[in-house]
Amino acid sequence: QVQLVESGGGLVQPGGSLRLSCAASGSILSINHMGWYRQALGKERELVAVVTSGGTTNYADSVKGRFTISRDNVKNTVYLQMNSLKPEDTAVYYCNAYILYISTGRNRASGVWGQGTQVTVSS
Repeated sequence: QVQLVESGGGLVQPGGSLRLSCAASGSILSINHMGWYRQALGKERELVAVVTSGGTTNYADSVKGRFTISRDNVKNTVYLQMNSLKPEDTAVYYCNAYILYISTGRNRASGVWGQGTQVTVSS
């Protein structure tokens, strides 16, 4: 099996910065896209940013120019640098990746979610 473990959430004042990390572990053969989603209280989960295995990135309009997604393919880790944070960025942030891995002796592919990390932007 594979899993994603997130870290780096917390409480920050408006205008501040946070860096989220998400590390994949397990019998991994390769990872296709990796991304971050968020879900605010009472709202649907939405895409924040995604990065392909080749390094192409895409961002939600609401975070363009403030957030930067990057990945380390050696460490199987994706990062989200969040700057100029606003109260409306408050949400649980989830990591997602499409992973090719070995399970019970066979190659398998699956989208995997992390457990989520809370980001709160408040004065």
